[in-house]
Amino acid sequence: MRFLSLIRINENSGLQPSEQLTSDMGKLMEEVTRAGVMLDTAGLRPTSEGTRIRLSHGKISMVDGPFTETKEVIGGYAMMETKSMEEAIYWATRFLKIHGDEWDITCEVRQLVIHGDPGVTAEAAAS
Repeated sequence: MRFLSLIRINENSGLQPSEQLTSDMGKLMEEVTRAGVMLDTAGLRPTSEGTRIRLSHGKISMVDGPFTETKEVIGGYAMMETKSMEEAIYWATRFLKIHGDEWDITCEVRQLVIHGDPGVTAEAAAS
């Protein structure tokens, strides 16, 4: 089963990863990769360098960042392959815990819809 962990942050908090956090994250990434769970992971550039593209009532609109009206933004992601949602939650929780008390971040863990998976209809896989 594949899961995407969306890492939500307040990009205006001013917090930057310390050397200790960077080291701890590197160790965790090595561990989760050795476990065969991590498929891909990355941080995202600031919203000031992004563009939102929206379709509404058949019309496309674009807005360049930063997106100041948004308090929480996706700051990164992790694509994992696990045996269960519980295992994906375990790894996301490990990621959160290494950040310590000063950080306020959220990981949203969601299963991917993949054509051919048990219980997945062709319509769901195509969406």
